[in-house]
Amino acid sequence: MPTAPTWTPFAPVPGLPPLTPGVLAEILDGGQAFRWHRAPDSDVGAVSSSRADSAIWRGQWSDHTALLRRTSTGALEWSAPAQLAPRVGAALPRYLAADRDWLALSDSLPWRSDAHLAQCLAAFPGLRILRQPFGETLLGFLCSATKQIVQIKQMLALLAERHGSTSHCRAGSPNPAGSDLPRVEAAGFGDPALHFHRLPTWPELAALPEANLRACQFGFRAGFIHGTAQFLAARPGWLEEIETLPYPAAKARLLELPGVGEKIADCVLLFGAGRLEAFPVDTWILQAMAARYGLTGWKPAQVAQFGRAHFGPLAGLAQQFLFAHERRAAKGAAG
Repeated sequence: MPTAPTWTPFAPVPGLPPLTPGVLAEILDGGQAFRWHRAPDSDVGAVSSSRADSAIWRGQWSDHTALLRRTSTGALEWSAPAQLAPRVGAALPRYLAADRDWLALSDSLPWRSDAHLAQCLAAFPGLRILRQPFGETLLGFLCSATKQIVQIKQMLALLAERHGSTSHCRAGSPNPAGSDLPRVEAAGFGDPALHFHRLPTWPELAALPEANLRACQFGFRAGFIHGTAQFLAARPGWLEEIETLPYPAAKARLLELPGVGEKIADCVLLFGAGRLEAFPVDTWILQAMAARYGLTGWKPAQVAQFGRAHFGPLAGLAQQFLFAHERRAAKGAAG
């Protein structure tokens, strides 16, 4: 039986600027990735709250598991099970795209001539795009059709629990992150029965009957995942090659997969391959572009073309600001 790990003390994540609670929440839980969970007693929506400032997030990607939190100055710190810490520490900067100057990239967007974009940038200073495992990103967005973020997270968690391998350590810890034991335990991250499960790989998914996927609440998406797994199993190296292709060729290749349309292909390339020219168009972006740019009645492909032309080679970064701002505005109106 796996032994409960000792979590390492929190240490700074190098290369990141200070982040507000709201921006950190948008990066981790705003629809880029689906395996980050905030401590239940933390309210990052209340930006002025001291509890929001000290919120702890637990996330997984590939076979990595980490905790993230902000300091009082907005700096980001991480912790991991001691057994996994060397590889998590090496992988985390790339996952968080710490090798890119996102403030400079944001400043190069056309906000000086676009008042709405300027408002979006001001609302989410330091927003960045994660660099996630490519195959895992594809799986996540194949689950996204007609589903909200919380539902996608639930489906992937169930898939990982039932069909992903269990890490050699468990979530429970006699000493999570040193002096933070009571806080992590109270947050629900210290349950000794909670294991870390990675998502199944595409070869592992190819060995699963479609019925097993449907049992994970995927519905019609199970057919897309099963079909994609069989497609990839028959073409070794096909998916890995896409990451090296220019954006148009990479997108054309992804569109060959069952269930992958324009939006999913652009999401996979933006969040899994760092193709910043990709401009995913979902209902939030359609709404934003109609209300803010007068594109009422435009089809998604037309909006995507406008986005790439108007925002330039960093259109995908602009899209994240527009997306975050539109969702926040909708929550404010609903509240």
